[in-house]
Amino acid sequence: MSGASAELERVYRAEARRLRAALAARVGDVGLAEELVQEAFAEAAEHWPREGVPPNPGGWLATTARRKGVDRLRRVRLGEVKVALLEPPPAAGDEDDELLGLVFACCHPALARESQIALTLRAVCGLTTAEIAAAYLVSEPTMAQRLTRARKAVQGTAVRLPDPDELDARLSEVLTVIYLVFNEGYLASAGRTPARRDLAAQAVGLARLLHPLMPQQPEVLGLLALLLLHESRAATRFDSWGRLVRLPEQDPKRWDRALIAEATALLDRAMAMRAPGQYQIQAAIAALHAEAPAYGETDWRQIRLLYTRLDELTPSPVVRLNRAVATRFAIGPRAALSEVDELAADLDGYRLFHAVRAELLDALDRPDEARTANERALALTANPAERELLARRLSV
Repeated sequence: MSGASAELERVYRAEARRLRAALAARVGDVGLAEELVQEAFAEAAEHWPREGVPPNPGGWLATTARRKGVDRLRRVRLGEVKVALLEPPPAAGDEDDELLGLVFACCHPALARESQIALTLRAVCGLTTAEIAAAYLVSEPTMAQRLTRARKAVQGTAVRLPDPDELDARLSEVLTVIYLVFNEGYLASAGRTPARRDLAAQAVGLARLLHPLMPQQPEVLGLLALLLLHESRAATRFDSWGRLVRLPEQDPKRWDRALIAEATALLDRAMAMRAPGQYQIQAAIAALHAEAPAYGETDWRQIRLLYTRLDELTPSPVVRLNRAVATRFAIGPRAALSEVDELAADLDGYRLFHAVRAELLDALDRPDEARTANERALALTANPAERELLARRLSV
C-alpha cells in the first residue's frame, strides 16, 4: 500500500463519519451525504497518489465534498438555501448533535429494524457494504439493494435531533440500534475478525452522547451502564493467541474497575426512577457478574430472578436460554437441561442453544450426546473465535 493510500485509509476511518453527519445535517438527506463523501474520497484516491497528501487531509475532503454538493444541488435546481447550508464548516460544538441527528434519521419508523441497523452501520459507523453484508450473511449486491431502498425511504427526512416532545417516540429504535451495533462490535456475527473494537467504541460513544440529551430516561442510563460493564471486561475476552476466553476463565483483577464503578452509579440512578426496562435489567445482571469476588461466588439465584423479570418484559426464548444457564448454578444441571430442552422447537437453529446444551449434557456425564450437541453448535457458528472454542471442546 502506497503512502497516499495508507493515509487515505487512515483519514477515512477518522473523518468519514464526522463528515457524513455534518453533510447530512445540512442537506437533510442521508443518501446524498453518503454519495458526497464517497465522491470526495474517490477524488482523493485519484489526486493524492499523483499530487501528494495535502497538509490538512480532513479539510481537503470536507471542502471537496461541499463543492460537489453545491454542484449537485445547483444542477438539480434545489435552490440556493441548501447550497448555502453546505458552505460553512460545522462549529465544533455542533458535531455531537449532528451525529445523533444522523442516528435518529437512520432509525426512522418507516424502516424495518434490520434496515435501520444496516443504514446506521453504513452512514454512522462507516462500514462498507461488503462488511455489512458479511455481518448479515447475505451477498454484497443484496445488501447494496437493501441500503438503496433504505436511503430512498428516508429521503427528505430532516437530519437533526427531533424536538424534545418527539424524542421518546424514536427512542426505542435508537437504543436498540446502538445496542445491536455494540453487539456486532463485541462479537462479530461473521468475517475473519472475532471482534470489532471500533464498532463497540462507537456504540459506547453514541450512548454517551445520548445520555446528557435525555438524562431522566432510565433506559438510556441502563443501556450506557450495560455497555460500560461489558467494555470493562474487554481486555480479558481474548488471550494472547486471539482465542475467546469465557467468563469463568477471565481474570477479574484485569477488569476495568473505573468503568464498573461508573456503570453501577448510572444503574443506581436508573433504578431509583422506578421504571424498569430491559437494558436496566441486563445491566443489573452484568453488574452481579462484575461485583462477584469470583465466578463461583456469583449470586446465581438473583441472576435467575432477573432473567425471569426480563422475560416478563420482553418474552424471548433466548432470554429463557440465559435463565437456564443461571438455573444450572442456582439449582442444578438436570433442572437446567429440562428448561433448555423445552426451547428446542424455537432455538434449534441457534448456535448457543446447542453449546449450552452440550455443557449441561457434559455436566450430567452424557459425553456422546454432548459431543453431538457441540458438533451442531460448531456447524451453526460463523465467528472464528467461537468456532475455535467449540473445536477445542470437541478435541478433548
